[in-house]
Amino acid sequence: MNIVIMGCGRVGSTLATRLATEGHHVAIIDTDPYSFRRLGSEFNGERFVGSGYDDHVLVAAGIKEADAFMALTQGDNRNLLAAQIAKHTFGVPTAVARVYDPFRGELFAHLGLRTFSPTNIGAEMAYDALTREQ
Repeated sequence: MNIVIMGCGRVGSTLATRLATEGHHVAIIDTDPYSFRRLGSEFNGERFVGSGYDDHVLVAAGIKEADAFMALTQGDNRNLLAAQIAKHTFGVPTAVARVYDPFRGELFAHLGLRTFSPTNIGAEMAYDALTREQ
C-alpha cells in the first residue's frame, strides 16, 4: 500500500516506521527537517520537507498514487484541511485525520474523512484506569 503521512512527531514517526517495516511504501511530510530524527534507522521510506496541504509537496510525496493519507500534526485545522485535499482534490481513497475536538471530528467524518480523537481515547483510558479492579 502507498501511504502519505503528514506530521513526523511521536505518532507519525512511530506509525511511519511500523508501516515501512511491514513493507508498505511510506512518504512522510513535515515542516521541520529536524523532526525526521525520530524515524528509526530501519525506516526506508521517503522524507519531504514542507506543508502537507501544499499541492507541490503532496505531488512530490506521491499523493496521486496514494492509497491512504494520514494527517497527524498537532493542529486540527491543518489535519482536516490536508485530509480534505487528499480525499477530495486528489481522490485518495482513505484519508485519516487526528482531531482533538471530538465534535469537529464527528462533523468531518460525515464528509468522508476517517477521524480519531485523542481526547476521547485519553478520557476512556483514564476512566478505565480509575475504575478497573486492582
